[in-house]
Amino acid sequence: MGTEQRSVDFFTEVSVFCRPYWLYVEPYLEDCRLRINNFCAHLEAWQIILLSVAITLLAVSIWNFLFQSDQCFVGRLKKSIFRLVRSLPFVRGMIASEMGKQRHSMEESFHKSAKGETYVEKLPAKGLSEEQVLKELTKYKNLAHVRWSEGACSGTVYSGDDKLTQLMAKVYADFAWTNPLHADVFPDIRKMEAEVVRMTCNMFQGGPSACGTMTSGGTESIMLACKAYRDRAYSLGIHHPEMIVPVTAHAAFDKSASYFGIKIIHVAIDEVTRKVDLSAMKKAITSRTCMLAGSAPQFPHGAVDPIAGIAKLGQKYKIPVHVDSCLGGFLVPFMRKANFELEPFDFSVPGVTSISADTHKYGFAPKGSSVIMYSDRDYRKFQYFVQPDWPGGIYASPTFAGSRAGAIIAACWATMMFMGEEGYIESTKRIIETTRFVEKELRKLDGIFLYGKAEVSVVAVGSKRFNIYLLSDALAEKGWMLNALQNPPSIHLCVTLVHTKPGIAEKFVADFAACTKQLLNDPNAKAGGTTAMYGMAQSIPDRSIVSDVAGIFFDAYYNTDTIGKKEAK
Repeated sequence: MGTEQRSVDFFTEVSVFCRPYWLYVEPYLEDCRLRINNFCAHLEAWQIILLSVAITLLAVSIWNFLFQSDQCFVGRLKKSIFRLVRSLPFVRGMIASEMGKQRHSMEESFHKSAKGETYVEKLPAKGLSEEQVLKELTKYKNLAHVRWSEGACSGTVYSGDDKLTQLMAKVYADFAWTNPLHADVFPDIRKMEAEVVRMTCNMFQGGPSACGTMTSGGTESIMLACKAYRDRAYSLGIHHPEMIVPVTAHAAFDKSASYFGIKIIHVAIDEVTRKVDLSAMKKAITSRTCMLAGSAPQFPHGAVDPIAGIAKLGQKYKIPVHVDSCLGGFLVPFMRKANFELEPFDFSVPGVTSISADTHKYGFAPKGSSVIMYSDRDYRKFQYFVQPDWPGGIYASPTFAGSRAGAIIAACWATMMFMGEEGYIESTKRIIETTRFVEKELRKLDGIFLYGKAEVSVVAVGSKRFNIYLLSDALAEKGWMLNALQNPPSIHLCVTLVHTKPGIAEKFVADFAACTKQLLNDPNAKAGGTTAMYGMAQSIPDRSIVSDVAGIFFDAYYNTDTIGKKEAK
């Protein structure tokens, strides 16, 4: 039987199968045809054409509003309603009044921290001597009051070792004027950056094809991965890419979505383990999904997402998988060698295509350094930016910045060489042991509970007996600066090398127990500080107002008008 005959037989079978359905639908279609003809009978040709165009444009607009946005329909609907409410005169006036109070309060707080010192607003007419500059800097240094070197901070400073500080200062001085943008002028910096990336790739079990770049920090590392996968999606014909991340994923993914026009889909986590729900992630996958992401560990509660499970989804649906290991990037690769078990999370897991790891956290390098890694150059190439037609020459950059501080790269390289694998294994051992000690002791306390399991270096705490932010404020009065979290309300301690010093963890646990006992006796204590701020933030349904308050914070941060000067004006 020939091809033409088989085609005829196929269409005959389809026709026979569809005929009963067609006989049922045909009268309705005929009725529609007659109604449309009657409606258009009195219209001229130009009117029919204009009406057709208008209906088409309206349909496209409705479609775009419902489906072609980087934000979900419900979220956009809420924003529209809140925007309408905020436009009402009495509401607008009330909000403006409250914002004014917040602005004054924040400006007053910042100026108070300056301890009465005036702000420098103009260049000195004549440059200061070295002695004068150092004298002025001593005044600035004395403004700081938090005892971070005594373990008072959650995270923030991850080492503080004197020998390492001296080494970094020397290296920075030697390479202060270098810039990797000019690789021909500074081949030393190019070589060091390539080696930092290669050493980090090998830490994460990357093969010969693994590659990456250095960045300014975890946010840039994550954003570059998102940018790369967006551009990869474009190359595959996906015009409106989407990324799927756990609700606990770092806010840098949301920032990427905002900057790059990617729709972000947050999926639920298991309420007990705090790990992402793989079934929810699978259900969220569509033909427009450009990347999946998991954390090792995530920032809020320290849980390590099931990376192997996420990677399997990536393989099955041919979607890149990013592992955010910015926080624990220089702990998790050494945990097994330090005799701590951890589920697979690196390039040894088939399907993992990129990993971000901060050298400036547990890598102990100076702030402003991180690494974004890819399993293959075919992914990294989408990260690059090239403008081939600029009159100033061909402009190309591997990361967001053009010029970069070569001294940061050199100090990072020096730190990694100074620490060595043995040094990182030892620091990992001390940090994990301290974390497990704090976790064990806090689980003994009445009135609080821990979120998930402290798998790496974060211990997250909540309470059903009192407002957990009151505990944060009480600990702050004793000198402990913890991280306040939300959704759900909680606080956490991110253990660093500083906390492993003798007696610090024990003192923290003792103060924690005392503050908890105090609150159990007075659970309705007066709210202030963190409690007041987060209480206000969580009570506001219009999240754009919270964003406005954050904007006021940054305005106040950069403000050099003291309260007295403003009143004089």
